[in-house]
Formats: sequence, structure tokens, C-alpha cells
Amino acid sequence: MLLFIALVNAGFFLTGPETVRTLADQVVTFVQLTLVSGRAIPLFALLFGYGAVMIARRVRASGGGWVQARILLRRRGWVLLALGAAHGVLLLPVDILGAYGLALLLFVGLVRARDVTLWWTAGVLAAASAAVHTAWALSLPVDGGDGGDSSVAVPSLVEPSFVAASVERFNEWTLYTPITMLLVAMPTIVLGFWAGHRRLLEEPGAHRPLLRSAAAWGLGAGVLTGLPSALVAAGWVPAGPRLDGALAVLHELGGWAGGIGWAALIALLAARWESRPARTSPPDATRAPVPAPGPAVAAVAAVGERSLSCYLLQSLVFTAVFAPYGLGLGASLGAAGAAAVGVATWLASVAAAEALRRAGRRGPAEVLVRRLTRRREPLVAPPLPRAE
Repeated sequence: MLLFIALVNAGFFLTGPETVRTLADQVVTFVQLTLVSGRAIPLFALLFGYGAVMIARRVRASGGGWVQARILLRRRGWVLLALGAAHGVLLLPVDILGAYGLALLLFVGLVRARDVTLWWTAGVLAAASAAVHTAWALSLPVDGGDGGDSSVAVPSLVEPSFVAASVERFNEWTLYTPITMLLVAMPTIVLGFWAGHRRLLEEPGAHRPLLRSAAAWGLGAGVLTGLPSALVAAGWVPAGPRLDGALAVLHELGGWAGGIGWAALIALLAARWESRPARTSPPDATRAPVPAPGPAVAAVAAVGERSLSCYLLQSLVFTAVFAPYGLGLGASLGAAGAAAVGVATWLASVAAAEALRRAGRRGPAEVLVRRLTRRREPLVAPPLPRAE
């Protein structure tokens, strides 16, 4: 998931007039638009919704009720909104943390909603998003106008000073956060609530038929809807502004299916790994053997346990590498170069997370969020008085 986010965000920082210049740029652009771009945030959002259900379940398991779970989730929403504002203003205006925090604050009641309510809500939100995207595509001119210059859409990326860029980023963050929440993240956040109730990702072995269908249909739809836009962006098929806009809408709407498909595929791979012949080292006859994770699996899992810290680390590195007041490579690198920076940054986050795991430490951002969300009253119900 974080590798996908790194690839998307690294490309977002590119501001040059032509980011697809070489064959390598074309191939990278084609692959990312088919499999990654527009699919990473829905995947992230689905897992966020799933995690909210897990938090509520842990509160109940510790003796609390819905009131205590709602307090904790709303408190977490405020913390994520504040952290997202700082992240958006200082580093990356297209921030996802603020969108998640806002979603928890406005839609926390859906965490315990019935299945039919969740499905209807996800459908209505998806339909509204499709209508807005379609209206935008129809508003584009039939010919003329580039519309693809990221420096026009996101002025902060080309500001020469950090202070001026931060002012621009504040304006951009306040605009993008509610839009990202409603039009991009919420449909799959709501589906994440439903999947959390069903424990689809925690118990993949018990839901293999459903996950297989979701992986096949989701990734299939994601690829088919992303393919036309990928061909145009790679420069292999010509298209005018109106057609390009229509293909972009198709690409974005297909991202929900792609994100769901990726989540299902990852769950199936995890189930397959868990069902492989078990090994213990050294053998222990007193307990059932369990699969021992190899170093690569353990390191990637360590990133997942520190995903917020690794996400913020990515933005810090990208700002230093791409921004005009940093190394300024955003104006000169192509798509392949940005992807290389993204992969290298993700690998560095894997190494950092593994070092923290071996030291027995959480990520610094996770520690901060935990302290801020659990610093006041206990979140378990007080014991009832005993009858004398």
C-alpha cells in the first residue's frame, strides 16, 4: 500500500513541461496509470475504514460500549485532522490524513451501521462522485488548452520559497481535503466498515470465494478502466482535451474497483502464506508450529505497523528532493526518475521500520496519535455497583 502511495505522490511533485520523454517514462506511466494511480487511495481508504471497526471492536472487548468507542474514534478523527493540516501545510497539500479525520468526525455513526445501510451509503456516495466527475469532464473545452500542467492546478509546487509555498498549501489543503473525502475516499471507507464487520482481511481463509471474486473482478475492472487513460498519458494514443477528460473520469471511477481488488489479492496472498507448511525454529513439540516469517515479510509487516510514520517520512523526502527550495528535481525529472525516487524512499522506510521493530519501538507518529487519543478519561465502561 505504501509503495503505491510513494509512486503516486512522487509523480505528483513533477512540474516540468514534459514528464514523459523517454521509453522508460512511457512504460512507467502506462503501468502506474493502469495499476497504481487512482487505485492507491481507495485501497488506503478501505483499510482505514476496516481499522476503525477494529478499534471499536477492541473497545468492546475491553469492557466498553459504543459510547466509549465513539469517543475514541472522534478523538482520533480530531487528531488526524490536525496532523493532516500540519502535513498539508508543511509538506503535501493533497493530504489524505485530514480527509480520514474529517470522515471519522462526520460519519462515525456508520461504523456500527447495518449492512444494508452501508451498501446504500457507499452506492449513493459513488453515484454522487460519478456525477461530479462527469460534469467536470463535460465542462472541458472541445479543443485547445493543455489542462495537464500540475503547476497550474497546484501552485504550491512551483513556489520558490518555503513560506510562500506553505501559504499556497494551506489554501489547497482546505479545498482538497473535503473533496478528497467525499469524492474519492468515502465510498471505499464505507465498504471498509462492512468488510471489518465481516472480518474479511483478518480471516481470509474463511472468505476465499468472496475474496477471489473481488480480486478478479476488482483488478479486472481497474485495469480495463485505467487502460485507455494510460495509453493516452504514455503518448501511444492521441486524444483531445474533452476525450482526455472523459478517460480521466473513467480512470478515477475505476479506481474504487482496483483498490478493492488489490485489498482482496493481498488478503489471499496472506492466507496462502499462512497455510503453507509450518516451520518453527527450533522445533517445539509443546505447541503447534506456525509459519515463521522471513526477513522480507517481517520488514514489510513492520512498515504496516508504522504506516503513519512511513507515510510522513515519504512526504518529507519528496519535499526535500522535488521542491524548488530543496533539490528542485521536480522540474527536471521524468516519470521514470520520479518512480525511482519513490521506490528508493519506500525501501528506506522499510529499513527504518525494521530497525524500529528490532528495537521494540513503535513509530513516532503512532506514539503521538496514541498519546493524544488516549490521554484523558479511560475508554472502558465503569463497573456497575454491586448489589448489597
